[in-house]
Amino acid sequence: MTIDEFRTRVESHKAEASQHILGALDANALEEQRTHVWSRTVQQSFSKALGELPADDRREAGRLFNELKVHVEAVLESRRAEIASLQHALDKPKLDLTMPARARWRGGKHPVTLVIDEIVAIFRELGFTVALGPESESEWYNFSALNFPADHPAMDMHDTFYLGEGALLRTHTSPVQIRTLQSSPPPIRILAPGTVFRRDPFDASHAPAFAQVEGLAVDEGISFVDLKATLTLFAQKFFGKTRTRFRPSYFPFTEPSAEMDVECRLCGGRGCSACKGTGWMEILGSGMVHPSVLEAAGIDSERYTGWAFGMGPGRIAMLRYGLPDIRLLYDSDIRFLEQVAE
Repeated sequence: MTIDEFRTRVESHKAEASQHILGALDANALEEQRTHVWSRTVQQSFSKALGELPADDRREAGRLFNELKVHVEAVLESRRAEIASLQHALDKPKLDLTMPARARWRGGKHPVTLVIDEIVAIFRELGFTVALGPESESEWYNFSALNFPADHPAMDMHDTFYLGEGALLRTHTSPVQIRTLQSSPPPIRILAPGTVFRRDPFDASHAPAFAQVEGLAVDEGISFVDLKATLTLFAQKFFGKTRTRFRPSYFPFTEPSAEMDVECRLCGGRGCSACKGTGWMEILGSGMVHPSVLEAAGIDSERYTGWAFGMGPGRIAMLRYGLPDIRLLYDSDIRFLEQVAE
């Protein structure tokens, strides 16, 4: 054998060894290939061929044989590391990519919003339209035009949020009634939903900022009978078959005035903390529009009469969803809201 033939044999075995080693898919197969391409017998075969070369060629042949040895061992080590890395990945817990993702609640309509939408829908069937107004009001629209006397307690700083220079955050949506009466001639039938603000304590049945829906009907010949019939119909449509009652009350902007109660749905009329043991839950205040209010808005009180009401959707939501505490509606607790929101 000549040195050129020895060199060709080394290069050929180098390529063959690389192909076999890189084709091994696991540790056992790699060991089989190592035995096949670099066993003691294979190494002895190269050593024997080296010894048969002329003395002048043995130095070069020794260098070629060492290069082959280094190459084969390097390829073996590299493939061994690759197989170990693959085995480590396979040993990890399996991920089932066909499983559905973990459900996440993406939000929904707030319970109070749902109640407002339902109230509006019921009154739309009765011919009412929605009217809106600013949350920042003047004292005249919020109090004076609604027949509040100048010394009324609601006008005190401890009841109303004042913004300065005669401006305030509206304490009810009744100013929308005045603005509508000023801009539209009777007959009028409107609902005025919106947020109102009062310096009330944040407790089980009160909040400093809350939703309110007011209604107003003005026309010739309207009476208290119309008021009672309309609100009773509303209660039956909203709550289903339920008992209602009207109690005499006082509001500066209505005369006569009444509060409307429905049977407490939390206790079935037996009495609980939410209804203060009475078995009834107040849902709205109402009454015939005071002539002074009509006159303040430029309406002839001798020709026209009207009735109005104001209700708190938050309190009604408590009845609808069986909530003992109104603060549940304003705490932004996702665990609660995802149960009742839609």
